[in-house]
Amino acid sequence: MEVTSIADLKRIGRDELAEQLLKTKVVAVESADGTTKQEKIAIVDVRDSDYIGGHLIGCLHRPSSTFSIRLDSLIEELKDHDKVVFHCALSQQRGPSAALKYVREKKALEARKRIASSEEDELLYKNVGKKVDQEVYVLEGGFVEWQQKYGSDERLTEGWRKEIWEEY
Repeated sequence: MEVTSIADLKRIGRDELAEQLLKTKVVAVESADGTTKQEKIAIVDVRDSDYIGGHLIGCLHRPSSTFSIRLDSLIEELKDHDKVVFHCALSQQRGPSAALKYVREKKALEARKRIASSEEDELLYKNVGKKVDQEVYVLEGGFVEWQQKYGSDERLTEGWRKEIWEEY
């Protein structure tokens, strides 16, 4: 089985993510079979106590301290998303680590699904890997860099408190 490393993770900049988030609210994407569907992007914020002071609208808060415990349910929850973006404060440790765990566990579940030998196993793994082409990213610069430009933009950020971020 192919092993994924931190170096294999894709990065996405704040401007590109902001553009995609705003675009997905108004534009449907045409799929390969000619039908249109709304592109779905999930943001996973893995900050712990530093989650205060704002976050990307609609993000899933999955603190790094308990991230691994709930990983299987997160994979199930995000199975229909086209893109998943992980971040922490700076996206140097917790965000990339969470993204790597997610990718590795998702691949392991997909592998188990492929070799499932019984009908019970088939039922257990039926939804795993539905989104084979799902893209996983790490937000470059994390929330610190995001809030510098988009903290006060209520279309993209909620709960932002300028006084908390003034020194950044």
